[in-house]
Amino acid sequence: MNSIILTEFVLYFLLMIGIGYYTSRTKMSHSVYLLGGKKLPGWALAFSERATGESAWLLLGFTGFVFTTGLAGIWVAIGIAIGIIFAWVFLAKRFMKETDKHRVLTLPDYLASNFDEKANVIRWVASILIAGFFMFYVGAQLAGAGKLFFTSFNMDHTLGIVIATIVVLGIAFFGGFVSVVWTDMIQSLMMLITLCILPIIALIYVFTNDLSISQSLTTAGDSFNSWFGGTTGFALGILFFNNFSWFFGYLGGQPQLSARFMALKNVKEAKQARNVAIIWTILAYTGAFLIGLAAIAMYSQGSFSDVETILPQMIMDLMPPWISGLLLAGILAAIITTANSQLMVVTSSVSEDIIHKALGFKLTDQQLLTVSRITVLVSGIVGMLIALTSESLVYLIVSWAWAGVGGTLSPAILMTFFWRRYSSIGVIATILSGFVFTILWISTPLDSIITSRFSTFFIAGIFGILFSLLFPDKRNHYNS
Repeated sequence: MNSIILTEFVLYFLLMIGIGYYTSRTKMSHSVYLLGGKKLPGWALAFSERATGESAWLLLGFTGFVFTTGLAGIWVAIGIAIGIIFAWVFLAKRFMKETDKHRVLTLPDYLASNFDEKANVIRWVASILIAGFFMFYVGAQLAGAGKLFFTSFNMDHTLGIVIATIVVLGIAFFGGFVSVVWTDMIQSLMMLITLCILPIIALIYVFTNDLSISQSLTTAGDSFNSWFGGTTGFALGILFFNNFSWFFGYLGGQPQLSARFMALKNVKEAKQARNVAIIWTILAYTGAFLIGLAAIAMYSQGSFSDVETILPQMIMDLMPPWISGLLLAGILAAIITTANSQLMVVTSSVSEDIIHKALGFKLTDQQLLTVSRITVLVSGIVGMLIALTSESLVYLIVSWAWAGVGGTLSPAILMTFFWRRYSSIGVIATILSGFVFTILWISTPLDSIITSRFSTFFIAGIFGILFSLLFPDKRNHYNS
């Protein structure tokens, strides 16, 4: 079995790197390398945004979370789905228009371009926030690859992480954003196939072997068969907000997702992309939730030393080798596509926001392109080292990064879009308070009571409002 799956993995690697190299033959400039030059079709950007947003944590982390939580895990899926739909319906076209208006390539540069008084300070704090958290986010993806290789081939985690790093760097280095989007598109389809086919096969297995999901939920634990985890009153409110809180990270503050909105060409493409993204989301999260429920019926609690290996184990248990290889490659696709996109975000923050804009180095377009490629390599190696030295779960690391970046930058983006009195000092206060409070919150028992994904969004927003009122700009940012 392993030899068949390994052969399919090798072919998959070669295909992805080949696509990355082929698309890199596009006439490359710094703007094309970082944001595609407004030449990519909307449907491809939608597939790319969904693959980037849902990463290894959906296939490995969320399915494992449902397995250990039961029916109440659905609130995570509902919160995320509503957040995704809200972003595509209300924010995507605004991002596209604002990008055209200000001629920017990155999220930090967009914020800075609206607030001339403290533009470079905003670039610095936003870029440091993104690079700091996203290095751990990249590391989480590569750690997920190590788990996949261990489950599939009993391969040493270290070797699996190194192999995944090579593939990620091979794609991102050559063609930048263009290569990442086109490989994302294929990988997004592979993820969707895995999340649609596997739950059907798993449910057929459950019913034909006289297994009962409802009975298994009851056996698994007291709270598993309750949509609200068996909680009432205040505890119910905490469970709801903790699980639903992923919603707040989708409100414009995730730069790897917002980059896809910024790259849209026109309103027609934006509408097409919105429809593709919403359909993808509904299908994918329904499938992942059903996989978690089927796993409760198929496997007893405590039978996995790491619940985030449930999905690859289920694939190998239920599928013939050649199909297993294709579906397992779908998990690998989720890992690689997200790691690629996060590397591009870190790269754009360093080369465009810091070196080009904040430090003001007068480099040619080709020199900026070279700096971006060097940054991709360095960032990939740092992410690999984090993956090799971290024992934290994929779900946990992604949750923290989601709060630190999405929960911090989402209120900054929303207030920049919709509040005329938002000031440059307010932006800085939003970012610094979000960063500091995320670190403090996750370092205390508070995070186990109310998640930082929820608290960071509101703390950062409150600081932004307060400091904007106390320290208004001399000139309204809408007119700057």
